[in-house]
Amino acid sequence: MKKLLLLSALFITSLIFAQIPQGISYQAIALNGSGNAVANSNVGLRLSVLNTSATGTVLYTETHTKMTNAQGLFNLVIGQGTPTTGTFAGITWANGSKFLKVEMDAAGGTNYTLVGTTQLLSVPYAMAAGTLAGATAGNSLADVVQESQYTNFGFIDYSANKAYVFNAMTGTWSNQPYSASESPEMTATEGNFAFVDYTAHKAYAFSGAAGTWSSQTFSASASPSITLSKGNFGFIDYDGAKVYVFNSKTGTWSNQPFNASASPELSGNYGAFGFVDYSANKAYAFSAKTGTWANQSFNASSSPELLVGIGSFAFLDYSDNKAYVFNAATATWVSQTFNGSSSPDLSQSDN
Repeated sequence: MKKLLLLSALFITSLIFAQIPQGISYQAIALNGSGNAVANSNVGLRLSVLNTSATGTVLYTETHTKMTNAQGLFNLVIGQGTPTTGTFAGITWANGSKFLKVEMDAAGGTNYTLVGTTQLLSVPYAMAAGTLAGATAGNSLADVVQESQYTNFGFIDYSANKAYVFNAMTGTWSNQPYSASESPEMTATEGNFAFVDYTAHKAYAFSGAAGTWSSQTFSASASPSITLSKGNFGFIDYDGAKVYVFNSKTGTWSNQPFNASASPELSGNYGAFGFVDYSANKAYAFSAKTGTWANQSFNASSSPELLVGIGSFAFLDYSDNKAYVFNAATATWVSQTFNGSSSPDLSQSDN
């Protein structure tokens, strides 16, 4: 079965000339049955707003066809698709609970498979209110939302050998010089930016929250590539046998060493990162919440695969008959023993 992994909460998005926003921003990653991203492909989506419960009456349904990026990520606005049932403006948000049902065809058609149904909480209901608590007199909800959101912008001046970022929160530009022989590519996520200067053997990252640039040196013989994870950046220095992560909340880099004979693959999701060191028989995870690394040993005869969740990770150790989960809230690994005669499959359910 094809799966869809939600990456973010739902946010109100303002439409031109709309006094009250009539749309909900939706961002997700499309995964196949093996947990791999459906990259650079069209996916078909059908989204329905249900009344009262997860099996309630369908108030509104619309369809979308969206192109994913290299990580399987796509964006859309609920309320701007092709309506098939009801109207988005006709939804009575204030009357009872509302649920969002998501269906997807990973092949880009209309052979939809149910992904899941999630309750819509406070954000959509603000559309029924028209004003926010603490809003100044005369300000509409659209005004307040617009003022509380911002977009940062960045570009590279290859002639001057500088990367520039405009921080909309402070209203200022800042720059980061790089080697004259370089032609770096800028990567961005959640208001933060990063690029690699291979000549200087440094990775640079800009934190939108801190408003500062920070650099991380890597081995002269290494050629790392940046991995994105909802606001944070990471890369592997195989020659230095270290994984580096940039925490956008603090604007700092941290690292996790691994066995020099290992060649781990770095996975990132929802700000967290994880990898398996098969030489040291350990799984490592970086918590976006605490900004720290935690490791979990496994049996030397086991070769577990890391299952990636929303900010968390899990794997099965069939040799020791244990399932391990990295708890994103506490930044700790938690185990559960299973019967030695069993060979369970690990599944996931996002909430």
